[in-house]
Amino acid sequence: MSAKMSASVEINKVSKVFGEGEKRMQALQDISCTIPDGQFVCLLGPSGCGKSTLLNAVAGFALPSSGDVYAGGKLVTGPGPERGMVFQEYALFPWMTVAQNVAFGLEIKGMAKAQIDERVHSLLAKLGLSDFRQRYPKDLSGGMRQRVAIARVLALDAPILLMDEPFGAIDALTRRNLQDELLRIWGETGKTILFVTHSIEESIYLADRILVMTYRPGTIKRDLSLNLPRPRDTATPEFNELKRELSALVMQEQQRHLEAEKRAVCD
Repeated sequence: MSAKMSASVEINKVSKVFGEGEKRMQALQDISCTIPDGQFVCLLGPSGCGKSTLLNAVAGFALPSSGDVYAGGKLVTGPGPERGMVFQEYALFPWMTVAQNVAFGLEIKGMAKAQIDERVHSLLAKLGLSDFRQRYPKDLSGGMRQRVAIARVLALDAPILLMDEPFGAIDALTRRNLQDELLRIWGETGKTILFVTHSIEESIYLADRILVMTYRPGTIKRDLSLNLPRPRDTATPEFNELKRELSALVMQEQQRHLEAEKRAVCD
């Protein structure tokens, strides 16, 4: 991570409204929090609580209706080089090889070819992709495609990494391998990570801090700092006590979601 670039995130009284009149829907309401350099934060909550909307506000893809977001000490007015985004859908170019996908952003930046080749080679080795550098996305498993997507973002060396349920569509064993790989990368680079998930176990396994969000409009229901030692064992009493506590919080919001859907049907 570049020593010249701050990696903090400040969210200040952010609200987001979609639509107007009868179609008006408030997705976020008055959210404030500060994420310091190097912290791994998970946004946790049921579908419809605004996790991805908040992440997109930090990414600069969907600016708040009110309030401000600062990333690296700068007001977010759109996407920027201090933030890298990993999506659930991989977002790879199907006509490019693995190596070409990872190199793409560096080429756009105008980096010298020798430097690009060196960085791509290093990242593919770290992520276990060296033997697949000339393969195309269609020839890879879901887990490998997600490794390529992560490598492409890491190539740009953004100090803030934003991840929108990146392992949600991957089988359990591959997911755990990718979680461990992400933790290793985070430990080596010290990047700030904001990670959206609906998995309670995943959030406890990964995060320094968990922000539990309420069902619409999304607010922060609980801001929980974790002090569990790493690497974390999902079978320990401490892990499972946290899992029970968070399950109760999330289920309360899931129940609110179901009740809102019932009222909408009746109306």
